[in-house]
Amino acid sequence: MWCFILAELLVFGIFFIAYTITRSRHVDLFNASQLQLDRVSGFINTILLISSSYFVVRAMAAIQRGNGKICSKWLLAAITCGAIFAILKLVEFAAKINAGISMSTNTFYMFYLFLAFFHFMHVILGMVILGAIAVKAWQGGYTAEMHEGAETGAAYWHMVDLVWIILFPLIYVLH
Repeated sequence: MWCFILAELLVFGIFFIAYTITRSRHVDLFNASQLQLDRVSGFINTILLISSSYFVVRAMAAIQRGNGKICSKWLLAAITCGAIFAILKLVEFAAKINAGISMSTNTFYMFYLFLAFFHFMHVILGMVILGAIAVKAWQGGYTAEMHEGAETGAAYWHMVDLVWIILFPLIYVLH
């Protein structure tokens, strides 16, 4: 899983570098297009993912104490934050589509839609992983001594959160 996480970070890193280089060549276009994004939604999504990572940390603390039921409850809170994030992102995508914006609109929107959707898919996968861990923890499948699978899934979720913490200011805020 660590190799997978590092590979995913490398892929996102390459796209972030490509975005930054392209942005430096089309500053006016990127600044004008960026102003059309919903920063409030992006900020709320940032709070949701940071909160979800906190909940995952609490879940891992519970499983390290051997408390699978509490772990599952914290993971459910994290999944709920992820689901709200996904809903807000879908609303944002729908607004862009309804406005006639697509990946071919301009270079900024090509990067924005690709990066946001690529991250969105990672959030969905992360929610599935956390859900599987929650079920296993609820059923007593982890102990205080044997919970590496839960920690591995938590590491994936934190990677998804880390990518958003970089993606949000890069795409929504920085001029």
